[in-house]
Amino acid sequence: MKKSLSLTLLAIAGLVVFSIASCGGSSQPQAKSNIPEEAKQVAKANYSYDEEDTYNTASSDMGTVTGFKGFPIYTDAKSPDNHYIPSGYMGDYSDIKIETASFDNPHGGTTSIKIKYSNASSQGARWGGVYWQSPANNWGDKKGGFDLTGAKKLTFWARGENGGERIEEFKIGGITGLYPDSDIAGIGPVMLTQEWKKYEIDLSGKDLSYVSGGFCWSSNLDVNPEGVIFYLDDIKYE
Repeated sequence: MKKSLSLTLLAIAGLVVFSIASCGGSSQPQAKSNIPEEAKQVAKANYSYDEEDTYNTASSDMGTVTGFKGFPIYTDAKSPDNHYIPSGYMGDYSDIKIETASFDNPHGGTTSIKIKYSNASSQGARWGGVYWQSPANNWGDKKGGFDLTGAKKLTFWARGENGGERIEEFKIGGITGLYPDSDIAGIGPVMLTQEWKKYEIDLSGKDLSYVSGGFCWSSNLDVNPEGVIFYLDDIKYE
């Protein structure tokens, strides 16, 4: 009985999360939110301290970014350069399986990310998606994220298991709540091929001063009635 009640509550939570994050919705920019100053300071500190000037150059007071040399989300499994956590499962969340160390034909290095989204519709949503978040499971209720001011684009490589897989949207930002993302940008729908292909999300003119939702994908069963298996690799802000 307790297990059944827990599953019911999780399903309700999944629907609420979808309405909050709306990763499966339009890629049109939302109105910029008023971000608490304390959250901005945390993002700047994360950005500066985390990289110790290896990838990004910041001023000595850890406040003003003076250069941007790249900010990886995923390069290889367990790489110390990786950022954000694929923790924000949405929609039919129990139908989504993520393997962050797949050795099946990676684009670069030794591993890639393998994602399997089945057609079980376990929560009845008929769609699914995942946010890479900072910190993990942050739906705007925690201070975190990164100040990625200076980035011009987010690039990533993707391929489908068989080709013809349709991903409705890839995007960054869009998380709302007490500590909302400062902007949003995305592309889609995207039709994948069996071969690796590079994709790009244009970040020109975007406010990247606070990004806790570093990357996101979403799709649904209407366009993938048999479910979908696809791969991601070399995801980074440039």
